[in-house]
Amino acid sequence: MKVTVFGATGVVGRALLPLLDDHEVTAVSRTQRDDRGARWVVADAATGDGVAQAVKGAEVVYYLVHSLGARDFERQDREAAATVAREAARAAVAQIVYLGGLGADDPDASPHLRSRRETGERLASEGVAVTTLRAAMVVGKGSAAFETILALVDRLPAMITPSWVSTLTQPIALDDIARYLAGVCGHAEARGESYDAGGPEVMTYRQMIERIAKLRGRRPLIVEVPVLTPRLSSLWLQLVTPVEASVARPLVEGLRNPTVARDERIRALLPFELTSFDAAARQALRP
Repeated sequence: MKVTVFGATGVVGRALLPLLDDHEVTAVSRTQRDDRGARWVVADAATGDGVAQAVKGAEVVYYLVHSLGARDFERQDREAAATVAREAARAAVAQIVYLGGLGADDPDASPHLRSRRETGERLASEGVAVTTLRAAMVVGKGSAAFETILALVDRLPAMITPSWVSTLTQPIALDDIARYLAGVCGHAEARGESYDAGGPEVMTYRQMIERIAKLRGRRPLIVEVPVLTPRLSSLWLQLVTPVEASVARPLVEGLRNPTVARDERIRALLPFELTSFDAAARQALRP
């Protein structure tokens, strides 16, 4: 099967590519790459350059890109998704696989989560069947959300934290979300469906911080306060983590929304033993 992967150089894209070895894969990058394995092409969903050529002949297209960090990321994401949807329809692509976000359907969803939902809607706007996997934090090396939590643990012996640390979430291991993404490739039952892809455990962000701290041999003091606004939270994160404010703020705004799976149909469709949070975190912490 011919498969095109937009976002192939990202954290999830890099984990996905080896799982598509049975297919003829075209990996998309905004710059020229010489990696072995997949066929690499240069294209940019944001500008539309090279998109038509990238999807030509593809049966399945993966859409793993976003514009988080850009000042107008919501508009850019909508336009990029619309471009890929249009060119995929022209190329008679049978399926688009999209990685969205849990919590995006909440009435008070943050701009980041709302953008994830709107991106999925644009991808489906030209009639190509879209398979959406909705995930919370991906636990893996290089994941912006995970690296933020790790930086808090490593840099702060004591934390004054916003109330979002008590929000419930259901993180998933990088290997597991990649396995789900690979599993729906060409799967007839998955076409046009949206699945919640959560890990095996529901926890608060505070519990996540404490469990990573335990793996690091640390015991940080955590004091919750209700007065830190999303803007102040993002600036606070910028001071103590490697995440830029332009990325941190939309991420932080999304932390107020619970990101918990509402159904487990994906586990029936693609049954395998999910990785525990601690095991996924240990893997991510390896040098």
